[in-house]
Amino acid sequence: MNADRALVEAVLARRVGAFERLVAEHQGLCWHILQRLVRHPEDTRELCQETFLRVHQYLHQYRYESALKSWIGRIAYAVGLRHLEKKQVPLLETDTAEAADLAVLQESDGFDLETAWADAQLRERLHAAIDALPPLQRTLLTLYHLDELAIPEIAQICGLPAGTIKSHLFRSRLRLRELLQNRFGVSA
Repeated sequence: MNADRALVEAVLARRVGAFERLVAEHQGLCWHILQRLVRHPEDTRELCQETFLRVHQYLHQYRYESALKSWIGRIAYAVGLRHLEKKQVPLLETDTAEAADLAVLQESDGFDLETAWADAQLRERLHAAIDALPPLQRTLLTLYHLDELAIPEIAQICGLPAGTIKSHLFRSRLRLRELLQNRFGVSA
């Protein structure tokens, strides 16, 4: 957190190269969040620029209550959601707020995304299946399994309760398994 504070203070003091360093350190996460939400490189590029414009405009409001990357990720996520709303793209295929599924989350579903991702032949199929998921599930799944962010950190970025994130992750893995089995005959 001290590194975050030093970087923010340098940007706010308008030190040469400070904002560029902030962008360089956090553009990967910003790109990943937005690309998973919108899936269009040109839109993603524009939305990343919009995100960092907002970061620059509102950095003085950052209160060090979370990691800087979580705060920037939250802005990127909000920018991406606003873009999807304007384009009238639904976040989910159906309303998935069923409380009964939360009890099932306590047990492992046995699907190991990391192992599947490591298999070179399966990688392309897995990527296509992930892209077929709705934007919210696709984003949460990749933040958790591929970016290896913890549930509390994802909650800070997305503004969703941890239980909701766990529920979406569970459903996403089930949907991935189904897509891989149906489309490619892959047993996951």
